[in-house]
Order: sequence, then structure tokens, then C-alpha cells
Amino acid sequence: MPTVLILGATSDIAIALARKYAAEGHSLQLAARNVSRLLPLQSDCTIRYSISCTLHEFDAAQPATHAAFFAALPVFPDITIAVFGYLGQQTLAQSDWEECHRILQVNYVGAVSILNIVADAYEARQQGIIAGISSVAGERGRQSNYFYGSAKAGFTAYLSGLRNRLYHKKVHVLTVQPGFVYTKMTENMPLPGPLTATPEEVANAIAKAVAGKKNVIYVKWFWRWIMWIIRNIPESIFKKLKL
Repeated sequence: MPTVLILGATSDIAIALARKYAAEGHSLQLAARNVSRLLPLQSDCTIRYSISCTLHEFDAAQPATHAAFFAALPVFPDITIAVFGYLGQQTLAQSDWEECHRILQVNYVGAVSILNIVADAYEARQQGIIAGISSVAGERGRQSNYFYGSAKAGFTAYLSGLRNRLYHKKVHVLTVQPGFVYTKMTENMPLPGPLTATPEEVANAIAKAVAGKKNVIYVKWFWRWIMWIIRNIPESIFKKLKL
């Protein structure tokens, strides 16, 4: 069975992904800043599903470490999924460069850094699958989260370009647009129930899309049409809205 590398493996979506792939018999490489938090998950997946599950230190905000991190993996991963993200605080980031920089660094710079390395390795082998979790927040800038949204907009464009580049090298790239998800990152946000997915729903959608080599998915289908409407609101009207 293929080996799956999950970047940002302590997130709720990543944990659901790990369990999904482990149940299917895949070997796992779980990468995160604090690998000690992954020990219970590693133990559970290893014992419950009798699969190989290794832990690796990885910090998206430290691009200088990414090449060494990837080179040190004990097994070359067949599938790489970038799950990490940092929502941050919009109002703080407006006046605090450190907060602004971290939002941009984690969501765009760090993601591009590690996936460039993965892409080159997959291109050389002419095989592999890359999946990146972006956000519908990147489809139009809103006053409530335009730092995060702009970073995700860049990441969506990056994944599109990477998909175009690697198509002829037999490497597939998937862009995931989850919409609202019940996670630790959103636990203090008043999320609309009907529009919000669970981590397990996101994990199932990603695994299905990876297997089917989809290009872009919205975890809940109606987000595609919601965002189509939002993208097409005239700017003269949109700028007056409080979103």
C-alpha cells in the first residue's frame, strides 16, 4: 500500500485523515512541530491497524529546515497532504507585523517551500500525488480575514500552477476547499451548522478525491455555488458589505 505523508498532523482534519488512511492499510508519516502530541495517534494506528506509522518534526514557518526534513524521511512518500494552517487574528495583524507575517508565512510561504521540494522529487520519479488544503476565504477578500484569505488565495493559485506543471510528469495535484469545518482553529467562531463539515467528512472527501485524481473539490457541494455568487457580486456593492 502507498505511504502517506501528512504535514501538520496534529490538526483535527489531519488526525481524521490519518485514521482514514490507516484503516485502509496505508503506511503513515505524521509530521508536526510537536510530535509528542502525536504519540497516542501513532500508538492507536499501529496497534489497531497493524500499519507502519512514523513521527517527524516539521515546522511550516521554518522553510530553511524543509529540505533536510524531506530528505530524512525513512521511506519516500507516495502521497503528500499539506493540512497545516494558521488563521491568526485579523485585527491584531492589521497593526502587528509579527502576527501578519506569521499568517502569510505559514499559509503561503511555508506551504510553497515544502511542496516545491516534494514536487521536484515527484517530478524526478514521474509519480506521486500532492494535496493541499486551501480555503474558500481565498476566493474574495473580506474585511474580517483578508490576511488569511490573501495567503490562501496565493496558495490556491500556486496549486493550480503546480497541477499544470506536473500534469505532463504523471504527478497529480489536488486542491481542497473545505468551507467551514468544526476544528480547534474555529472553535470560538459561530459557525452555521448546515454549512459546516466535520473533520471526518473532510478526510473522507480528500481520500476519495485523491483516489479519483480530482483537481479541485469543495467538501460540501454547495460551497461551489455560494462562492460563485460571492465572486460575482459587483465590487461597487461588495465593498460596502460587512463580511
